[in-house]
Amino acid sequence: MAAFAIRTSWVGWTWILCLALLLSACAEPWNNPYRAEEARANVLYSAFSERPKHLDPARSYSSNEYAFIGQIYEPPLSYHYLKRPYTLIPNTAEALPRVTLLDAEGRPLPEDAPAEQVAESVYEIRIRTGIRYQPHPALARDAEGRYRYHDLRPQDLAHVHTLADFPETGTRELVAADYVYQIKRLADPRVHSPIFGLMAEYIIGLRDLSRAIDEARKEQPGWVDLRRFPLAGVEVVGRYTYRIRVKGKYPQLKYWLAMPFFAPMPWEADRFYSQPGLAERNITLDWYPIGTGPFMLAENNPNLRMVLERNPFYRGQVYPSEGEPGDAEAGLLEDAGRPLPFIDRAVYSLERESIPYWNKFLQGYYDASGISSESFDQVVQIGSQGDIRLTEEMVAKGIHLSTAVASSIFYLGFNMLDPVVGGLDERRRKLRRAIAIAVDYEEYIAIFMNGRGVPAQGPIPPGMFGYREGAEGINPYVYRWEDGRAVRRSLEEARRLLAEAGYPGGVDEETGKPLTLYLDIAGGGPDDKARMDWFRKQFAKLGIQLVIRNTLYNRFQEKMRQGTAQLFLWGWNADYPDPENFLFLLYGPNGKAKHGGENAANYENPEFDALFTRMKNMEDGPERLALIDRMVDIVRRDGPWLWGLHPKRFRLYHAWYRNAKPNLMAHDTLKYLRIDADLRHEKRLAWNQPIVWPLFLVAAVSSAFLGMAWVAYRRRERQAPKGGAAS
Repeated sequence: MAAFAIRTSWVGWTWILCLALLLSACAEPWNNPYRAEEARANVLYSAFSERPKHLDPARSYSSNEYAFIGQIYEPPLSYHYLKRPYTLIPNTAEALPRVTLLDAEGRPLPEDAPAEQVAESVYEIRIRTGIRYQPHPALARDAEGRYRYHDLRPQDLAHVHTLADFPETGTRELVAADYVYQIKRLADPRVHSPIFGLMAEYIIGLRDLSRAIDEARKEQPGWVDLRRFPLAGVEVVGRYTYRIRVKGKYPQLKYWLAMPFFAPMPWEADRFYSQPGLAERNITLDWYPIGTGPFMLAENNPNLRMVLERNPFYRGQVYPSEGEPGDAEAGLLEDAGRPLPFIDRAVYSLERESIPYWNKFLQGYYDASGISSESFDQVVQIGSQGDIRLTEEMVAKGIHLSTAVASSIFYLGFNMLDPVVGGLDERRRKLRRAIAIAVDYEEYIAIFMNGRGVPAQGPIPPGMFGYREGAEGINPYVYRWEDGRAVRRSLEEARRLLAEAGYPGGVDEETGKPLTLYLDIAGGGPDDKARMDWFRKQFAKLGIQLVIRNTLYNRFQEKMRQGTAQLFLWGWNADYPDPENFLFLLYGPNGKAKHGGENAANYENPEFDALFTRMKNMEDGPERLALIDRMVDIVRRDGPWLWGLHPKRFRLYHAWYRNAKPNLMAHDTLKYLRIDADLRHEKRLAWNQPIVWPLFLVAAVSSAFLGMAWVAYRRRERQAPKGGAAS
């Protein structure tokens, strides 16, 4: 009977456990990766796949890093969140910079003065008062006003492992000198700022400052106070005002003033992080930022997660009250005038693989997501007219889709120094033009990008000044305009051009040998094989043999620097929304092989170069547009690139994710987003109910088994012989 009692008890406990699990399932999903107390928290959940290397605004130049530092650091300017084309607005500045143009004698010139008359441009920036830094140990002071942590001894660091181990923090007001200090940091050889070379060409005295700092470091190891070094091109005018002087006319500087490179840096932070013993503990600006923005980095564990929290000293900007047509109807102006930011925290978890990220998004544990190639057909349907819509499954979950053409271009380049494909004579132009017609980028976009791209008609992407729409915007050497759309020219025309170039049927008529061209690429995985096979087939249409030369990345870069690659795949993402940022990729003095610049094709056309010199420093207007049109015509005719494509960015977001609008220029967009945490909690409960029926089935089967065992046991008890005492 004891054994049976144990079994009966086990059955009872099984049913009790099942009931408990059923009740808990109604309370909180079992698969929730977050703490139960966060269920209705005002938190945004996202993910990252690559560890940020630099969180120092003078060094960082990567989009995955800007996702964090763009919310922490505040340059003087920013971009309007809703307006298109992209519009600069004051950020910490009271207004857009006041620009004064000067001639060689220092006399003021009118705003529309030709660039050749301008010797200097003076940008005067006045920042808002009352802006304060986030709490930070570098700004902590004692009762006498001395900095608590600026003279740390080895014993002071005995129990310090992270920035949070410093018990005291402080804050102070943002002043103009902080912006000047940061510009000086761009010249510090120890910082290795990626834009120093470019800025040294424009900001007066920046290169001289770099040499002076370098000499000082040789004599004085440790911290070098940049405040004591004069910089001719940058000066503090008052507590809230500073000036930047640049050589000539350089209107693109205003765009740089919206990037983290020109965000403020308090000298106290530079002093604090320069102390011995901190770098060994990874306590550096690259790991722990300090800014005035709406958020601060509360947790930096790139092997697990990174957390941004609301800056308690943030001044409180407000959500914009105007946008572009359609924004009000899309609900993007519902929060007009409300103080920013809306969320309290943003939690970014490490997700190296796309499938776990996607599954968690569908479960409601991430608020927004891109679309991987593997899940594209599950999400998006493309109609016969190219219209894009979500599948019924996505619509049923209340998921929304936003799309935007990126300010980027990916292209196949010809090395214009190469004796076969380079040069500006008509024979080589026709060879490149024939290849441009044959390589069907519409097909490439359909096969490898699920339609997420726009064939490029030239170097300037959509949405940027100088980009032309419709019939006047097509590349006439590769396309015709028919029935209201661009149609690629025929393969027969490409073959005719190839024959006129001296390669009928893909055979060199001088040597009688097939034409063989070489495409250099770096690395590549299994997915790249299919793409390379596709490129081979495109060239084979013309009878041209394409040989893929796959090399290590460093070797590939060396070939590009030396100008020995024949064909190559390349791309460019806009630094700022100005056509100069794309047309300079074809400017002769920027040639990579001769000058170490970004002109990877080593293209050089004297007429184009002369027009670029005139155009680059002009303000937008009819005259500048006419120059751009001519420049684009020239490079279309010469064809140094197969213009390739502009990628389309697809972004999914849940119904509780509000104010979502793609902004490909602004870096500080987190503050505009709002989360309906109650709706998210309800959806998570509905979408993540555990399947508990197997437990009840196990309990029922166990009960039946034990019931049969009980019956068998009782039967044996009744049939057992009864014993008696011997007489």
